[in-house]
Amino acid sequence: MLESFTRLGNSLWVLLAGMVAGGLAAHLWGTGILWAVGAAGVVAFLAIRFLPLPQPVARTVEALAIDPLPPLARAVLEQLPAPVLLLDVNERVLFANGPMRDVLGQGLEQKHVSAVLRNPAVLAAIGGSADTGEPGAAPFILPVPIERHYEAYTARVDGGMVALLLHDITAIRRSEQMRADFVANASHELRTPLAAVSGFIETLQGPAREDVAARDKFLGIMATESARMRRLIDDLLSLTRIELNEHVPPQGRVALESVVRQAAAALAPLAAADRITVSVQGGADLPPIRGEHDELVQLFQNLIHNAIKYGRDGGQVTVTLGRENGQVFVAVKDDGEGIPREALPRLTERFYRVDVKRSRERGGTGLGLAIVKHIVSRHHGRLAIDSKVGEGSTFSVLLPFSPEEDTASSVQNAEKTASSVAVTELL
Repeated sequence: MLESFTRLGNSLWVLLAGMVAGGLAAHLWGTGILWAVGAAGVVAFLAIRFLPLPQPVARTVEALAIDPLPPLARAVLEQLPAPVLLLDVNERVLFANGPMRDVLGQGLEQKHVSAVLRNPAVLAAIGGSADTGEPGAAPFILPVPIERHYEAYTARVDGGMVALLLHDITAIRRSEQMRADFVANASHELRTPLAAVSGFIETLQGPAREDVAARDKFLGIMATESARMRRLIDDLLSLTRIELNEHVPPQGRVALESVVRQAAAALAPLAAADRITVSVQGGADLPPIRGEHDELVQLFQNLIHNAIKYGRDGGQVTVTLGRENGQVFVAVKDDGEGIPREALPRLTERFYRVDVKRSRERGGTGLGLAIVKHIVSRHHGRLAIDSKVGEGSTFSVLLPFSPEEDTASSVQNAEKTASSVAVTELL
């Protein structure tokens, strides 16, 4: 029906143009030219009425005339957990479900697939399925904000449309990579303490068998090295678990001030042993953020622990909470020796230490800031490091919060204020 209306509309426009041109010609040159122009208008009308439309126009008309996706099918596809995209015969987006919008963004409809998905292998698979009707597959990687791996499957469906489905294989790829990394890291880092423990055991079994002083000394060193291996294994397992879930957005709601104070309280005995004071400032009016409670506690424990470990004896560690530019921040400042500028870019690398000897003496594994980096990444935040040699260091974590969370926080604060006023009036 839409095609008939299109032909009729075009015919009327051409006929009207012929009549206007004929009238103008009659006025200027006489009736002979009027008949010629009128005849040309009639010929054009018949050509538009009976000749077939060009193929691109016919495809566009067909796509507009027929809804390719009934409401029930839309509802079903919208509920699928896998990202799904439907393309018309001109490779424009007809439909994208919620998971696909989470992957590629909003406002996909009516855009050409090359404008929303710029991966040559996937575009080639789509073109191959459209031309041959055979299913296709291609790997697909999204590098930002967190690297995610997909397998893209394409198939031509009824009416010449092409369906695209993405299968998330990020967890599989991460598991494979982490298995290899764990073996390499563990074998490298555990070699030294294992060699030391083995050497002391051989000494105690041989020359120092009856030497009480040597035995006590060696047993103390062995206990230290064993504790170091235990911490190293715990940190490796923790890092592996965090990396495995890094691409999965956290679902909980967390009060940041409570998390930071919990982390600081857990480290109070360690700070007291070095006569270091840890103070937490601000944060009472911060809105809750989307986050994983235990991971955030571990994040701030690592940062505060580092500040205690590398701060000045008898010094001060200050933890400041606040908000700016739609984000909340937590800044952990120490008054230690500071970090050389050239070392700052490498601080979050696995097993990187600015002062290897001091780190090992204080029980460091070289994995604390790597864990911090991956937790911050999972929470879509940012880690900023500011340090000057001789003036201490400040590690700042910036985390986003949504406008509705800020609105809910404002409503709660207003309710608290109203309650306080009511109580005051009663008193």
